[in-house]
Amino acid sequence: MADLEVTSQQCSGKVFYLGLKGFLDAHTFERLEKTISGLFAQGHYRVVVDLSGVGYIGSAGAGVFIGALGKARDHQGDLVLLTPSPAVQEVLDLLGLCQIFRIAKTLDEAQTFFS
Repeated sequence: MADLEVTSQQCSGKVFYLGLKGFLDAHTFERLEKTISGLFAQGHYRVVVDLSGVGYIGSAGAGVFIGALGKARDHQGDLVLLTPSPAVQEVLDLLGLCQIFRIAKTLDEAQTFFS
Protein backbone atom coordinates (compact mmCIF):
# COMPACT_ATOMS: atom_id res chain seq x y z
CA MET A 1 0.00 0.00 0.00
CA ALA A 2 1.43 3.37 -1.04
CA ASP A 3 1.43 6.29 1.34
CA LEU A 4 0.63 9.98 0.99
CA GLU A 5 2.87 12.81 2.17
CA VAL A 6 1.25 16.21 2.71
CA THR A 7 3.27 19.36 3.28
CA SER A 8 1.73 22.74 4.03
CA GLN A 9 3.09 26.26 3.89
CA GLN A 10 1.70 29.75 3.66
CA CYS A 11 2.43 31.48 0.37
CA SER A 12 1.46 35.11 0.02
CA GLY A 13 -1.35 36.76 1.92
CA LYS A 14 -3.89 34.17 2.94
CA VAL A 15 -3.02 31.57 0.28
CA PHE A 16 -1.82 28.20 1.52
CA TYR A 17 0.16 25.70 -0.54
CA LEU A 18 -0.30 21.96 -0.03
CA GLY A 19 2.26 19.68 -1.63
CA LEU A 20 1.19 16.07 -2.12
CA LYS A 21 3.40 13.07 -2.86
CA GLY A 22 2.29 9.48 -3.22
CA PHE A 23 -1.11 7.92 -3.76
CA LEU A 24 -4.40 9.62 -2.91
CA ASP A 25 -6.94 6.86 -2.42
CA ALA A 26 -9.30 5.25 0.09
CA HIS A 27 -6.37 4.41 2.37
CA THR A 28 -4.78 7.86 2.42
CA PHE A 29 -7.49 10.47 1.76
CA GLU A 30 -8.09 11.11 5.47
CA ARG A 31 -4.63 12.66 5.87
CA LEU A 32 -5.44 15.26 3.20
CA GLU A 33 -8.96 15.78 4.50
CA LYS A 34 -7.61 16.44 8.00
CA THR A 35 -5.05 18.95 6.70
CA ILE A 36 -7.62 20.88 4.67
CA SER A 37 -10.13 20.84 7.56
CA GLY A 38 -7.42 22.26 9.82
CA LEU A 39 -6.78 25.13 7.41
CA PHE A 40 -10.50 25.84 7.14
CA ALA A 41 -10.87 25.76 10.95
CA GLN A 42 -8.25 28.52 11.11
CA GLY A 43 -10.15 30.59 8.52
CA HIS A 44 -7.85 29.83 5.57
CA TYR A 45 -10.05 29.15 2.54
CA ARG A 46 -7.57 29.91 -0.26
CA VAL A 47 -5.69 26.72 -1.00
CA VAL A 48 -3.40 25.60 -3.82
CA VAL A 49 -2.90 21.83 -4.04
CA ASP A 50 0.21 20.66 -5.91
CA LEU A 51 -0.58 17.33 -7.57
CA SER A 52 2.67 16.92 -9.50
CA GLY A 53 3.90 14.26 -7.05
CA VAL A 54 0.69 12.22 -6.97
CA GLY A 55 0.96 8.98 -8.92
CA TYR A 56 -2.64 7.91 -8.46
CA ILE A 57 -5.94 9.45 -7.35
CA GLY A 58 -9.04 7.44 -6.55
CA SER A 59 -12.64 8.45 -6.04
CA ALA A 60 -12.08 9.05 -2.31
CA GLY A 61 -9.31 11.53 -3.12
CA ALA A 62 -11.43 13.29 -5.71
CA GLY A 63 -14.22 13.44 -3.14
CA VAL A 64 -11.98 15.35 -0.72
CA PHE A 65 -11.38 17.99 -3.38
CA ILE A 66 -15.06 18.28 -4.28
CA GLY A 67 -16.11 18.71 -0.65
CA ALA A 68 -13.33 21.18 0.07
CA LEU A 69 -14.09 23.24 -3.03
CA GLY A 70 -17.69 23.78 -1.96
CA LYS A 71 -16.72 24.82 1.55
CA ALA A 72 -13.93 27.11 0.32
CA ARG A 73 -16.23 28.87 -2.15
CA ASP A 74 -18.91 29.23 0.54
CA HIS A 75 -16.34 31.33 2.42
CA GLN A 76 -15.22 33.43 -0.60
CA GLY A 77 -12.18 31.20 -1.14
CA ASP A 78 -11.16 28.60 -3.69
CA LEU A 79 -9.22 25.39 -4.16
CA VAL A 80 -6.83 25.51 -7.11
CA LEU A 81 -5.14 22.37 -8.43
CA LEU A 82 -1.53 22.79 -9.48
CA THR A 83 0.28 20.76 -12.17
CA PRO A 84 -1.53 17.42 -11.94
CA SER A 85 0.64 14.48 -12.96
CA PRO A 86 -0.43 12.85 -16.26
CA ALA A 87 -2.16 9.99 -14.42
CA VAL A 88 -4.07 12.39 -12.18
CA GLN A 89 -4.95 14.67 -15.12
CA GLU A 90 -6.48 11.67 -16.89
CA VAL A 91 -8.71 10.91 -13.89
CA LEU A 92 -9.72 14.57 -13.55
CA ASP A 93 -10.64 14.59 -17.24
CA LEU A 94 -12.61 11.33 -17.00
CA LEU A 95 -14.58 12.57 -14.01
CA GLY A 96 -15.25 15.96 -15.61
CA LEU A 97 -13.55 17.74 -12.72
CA CYS A 98 -11.60 19.99 -15.09
CA GLN A 99 -14.91 21.76 -15.67
CA ILE A 100 -15.25 22.53 -11.95
CA PHE A 101 -11.73 23.17 -10.69
CA ARG A 102 -9.25 25.83 -11.67
CA ILE A 103 -6.03 24.15 -12.76
CA ALA A 104 -2.77 26.08 -12.88
CA LYS A 105 0.60 25.28 -14.45
CA THR A 106 2.68 27.36 -12.01
CA LEU A 107 2.30 28.54 -8.43
CA ASP A 108 2.35 32.15 -9.63
CA GLU A 109 -0.54 31.41 -11.99
CA ALA A 110 -2.44 29.64 -9.20
CA GLN A 111 -2.08 32.64 -6.91
CA THR A 112 -3.54 34.98 -9.55
CA PHE A 113 -6.88 33.13 -9.18
CA PHE A 114 -7.17 34.63 -5.70
CA SER A 115 -6.62 38.25 -6.73
